[in-house]
Amino acid sequence: MKSMKKVRTAVYALCLLFLTGNAGSAEAQTVDRIVAVVGNEVILRSELDERVMMTRFQYPELKADKNLPEKVLNSLIDQKVILAKAKIDSTDIDEASLDGLVAERMKVLASRFSSREEMESRFGKSALLIRQELRQEVKNQQLVETLRRKKMAGVSVSNEETLAFYQANKSRLPVIPEGVSVSQILRYPGVTAENRAAARAMIEKVQAELKGGADFGELAKKYSQDQGSAPTGGDLGYVQKGELIQSFEDAAFALKEGRISDIVETRYGFHIIQLLNKESNTLHVRHILIGFDRSKHDDEGAMATLRTIKADVLAGKASFADMALKYSEDPVSAKTGGAVLSSSSSKSVFPLSSLRSPLKEVVGKLKRNGDISDPLKIDSPQGGSFYAIFRLNEKITAHQLDARQDYALLEELALDNKRQRVYEAWLQQLRKEVTVRKSDI
Repeated sequence: MKSMKKVRTAVYALCLLFLTGNAGSAEAQTVDRIVAVVGNEVILRSELDERVMMTRFQYPELKADKNLPEKVLNSLIDQKVILAKAKIDSTDIDEASLDGLVAERMKVLASRFSSREEMESRFGKSALLIRQELRQEVKNQQLVETLRRKKMAGVSVSNEETLAFYQANKSRLPVIPEGVSVSQILRYPGVTAENRAAARAMIEKVQAELKGGADFGELAKKYSQDQGSAPTGGDLGYVQKGELIQSFEDAAFALKEGRISDIVETRYGFHIIQLLNKESNTLHVRHILIGFDRSKHDDEGAMATLRTIKADVLAGKASFADMALKYSEDPVSAKTGGAVLSSSSSKSVFPLSSLRSPLKEVVGKLKRNGDISDPLKIDSPQGGSFYAIFRLNEKITAHQLDARQDYALLEELALDNKRQRVYEAWLQQLRKEVTVRKSDI
């Protein structure tokens, strides 16, 4: 049995050499070899070289790191050690999330080359095979991370541990950069009466054809001005609750399966919606959109509304949070009273330097807590524009991390440190259970 394993390993190494090497290249002239053995699995030099190359293309800042091959090899070894445990525990991952991650990674990788052909030539394989291998790598990373989170789930730090961490690491703790907490109220330009009337007349014509027995999908292809969904008969696919504009979502959830809504207005125009399927928090819908003429927006109306809101808040007639909840057309921040939160951590304080222009310049000019900016026109990267006012909730000057003032951050750092120590101890224990041999690279 052992001799058969050796034969399979040798054949695999030789096949990999011919499959991944380019004829005439320096790599193809180098005999492949095993650089590490983890349990019953081997890591070949060709596999390591390819991982290093892919890492450098995905993260250009690492190109000058001379120790990258050693770091990648150690990471591969740790991954294989943990994966043995992950498979035993039958750890699952979200396949939809995996596909999205792979698409993003592939997009970044492809952007490093002038063409698909150049990328395929550099890796010595087709784009399809590159994607398949990248998917397996990302899947392995997610399996490892999922198992790591499960292992770390019960780890916590006490107040005593946090303060001990502070005393032990005081000189190495980071400087807290200048930060701001900001709230916003967004308004999209309205439409003129003539613009609205023209769109209304058109959607009513479509509605009449529907009532006359016309097919919804065919009408969507013929009339809908949503270029993304019109070719598929207006189909928006499955969407989660909270992903749609409120008025659209309310109308869609109110429908029974197969039924068609009355005319629904959003800032994009007038819609007719058909519900195809509904679960507790998920909808499958299609729609027909007759959009407003974007060249005829009522910009001054949006500006005037924001000026009035600002004046009323400063006069004490209403709080900024109440006005945001009532008037802001950004559904995410409106629910938090206008507070802008980090999508990844739900924190409300951002380094001022991390804000994008023109928000960075506008907020930088607000001096006192409670100051509100004048209405500002912002051009969206996705197209179109909107108007906004911003309120400075708090400004924090740059300072050395302080145990009292920055306790929440200090506690987070102490927890991360403890989790890392627990993780490393766990990994060392796993390594004792798996045979690991590594050669010089």
